[in-house]
Amino acid sequence: MRVALAIVACLALASGGLLGQRGGITGGDQLARAYETIFDARFESVPPLLAETCPPAPMEACQLLEVVALLWQIQLDPHNPSGDAAFRTRADTAVAALDAWTKREPARAEAWFYLGGAYGARAQFRVLRDQTLAAAQDGKRIKGALERAIALDPDLQDAYFGIGLYHYYADVAPTAAKMLRWLLLLPGGNKVEGMREMLRARSAGQLLRSEADYQLHLIYLWYEKQTPRALELLRALRDRHPRNPHFPQLMAEIEDAYLKDHAASLRTWQALLDAAREDRVEFRAMTEARARLGVALQLYRLGQHEAARPHLRAVIDTNPPAPYGAVALAQLQLGYVLDRLGQRDAATAAYRAALAANPAGDPLKIAARARSGLRAPAR
Repeated sequence: MRVALAIVACLALASGGLLGQRGGITGGDQLARAYETIFDARFESVPPLLAETCPPAPMEACQLLEVVALLWQIQLDPHNPSGDAAFRTRADTAVAALDAWTKREPARAEAWFYLGGAYGARAQFRVLRDQTLAAAQDGKRIKGALERAIALDPDLQDAYFGIGLYHYYADVAPTAAKMLRWLLLLPGGNKVEGMREMLRARSAGQLLRSEADYQLHLIYLWYEKQTPRALELLRALRDRHPRNPHFPQLMAEIEDAYLKDHAASLRTWQALLDAAREDRVEFRAMTEARARLGVALQLYRLGQHEAARPHLRAVIDTNPPAPYGAVALAQLQLGYVLDRLGQRDAATAAYRAALAANPAGDPLKIAARARSGLRAPAR
């Protein structure tokens, strides 16, 4: 996944890259409201906002924002394939419409800017589905569209973020990604120049900050090895978009996987659980289930096995449709907990239940872990 991201995440302007400098984008204020609503995860409010937005904004811009909204819904439950077909249809339609616009008005920077955004949305989806070559091909198209937009209007500051991401990732990408770049005849990069371009766009671009913070947190986490800075950016996103559960979830996962600070991760998961139970976040049921799984995992790692059990039972008993595979994961974790409590027969039953509930394709890689638990008690 990281190899694929290194190829195309640099060009993924599906959200923030839609919006340029005041005066450079028709209907920019209206588009900004819709964009912020998507980042807030208030997707039910997007269609009426778009109806008020286009016109005055071009209809193609609203087509693209519809695609962005679908992409974010998929990202909130990334293993669930139920929205894939609708996304592919909408994304392909948006690409075709924007390509036609650039042919009608080849000297209009705005059209090229949106075309780069449409390719970016599709590229991000293809990364998510491990379609590496197709994503890289879209990456090449994004770069060309954004460079054309900047050539026509150098004041589109937000576009520099996508170019900067390309320059950065093209320099630091792993060998496999660089081979794909060579096969696609894409130029190399410069991480110093790329970072300078990204920070310039983050500072001077009118509406790109949330998208910039989201992409930059990945760079600081994976390549700059500045985990505290990555968390700082995620906290800013959480504070600006408190109803979106994705940002605190990422914080808790980083505190666990990168900092090994299980107490801090537990606090973050617990705060997210409280927000879900108090209806302060979107996708309340899904967020509650995911937060309970996170709380239980951290309690398990802290040796508080009995305290973890009620959270896992709650997920199993409510049988939530989302997040995808939640019940199978809860049964697996319950097996671990019961093994640690010395209840081997009950643990074995939980492992078998995890295998029975495991969704097709095993996206969470539950099967091997459950079978391992059946062979020997968790240690």
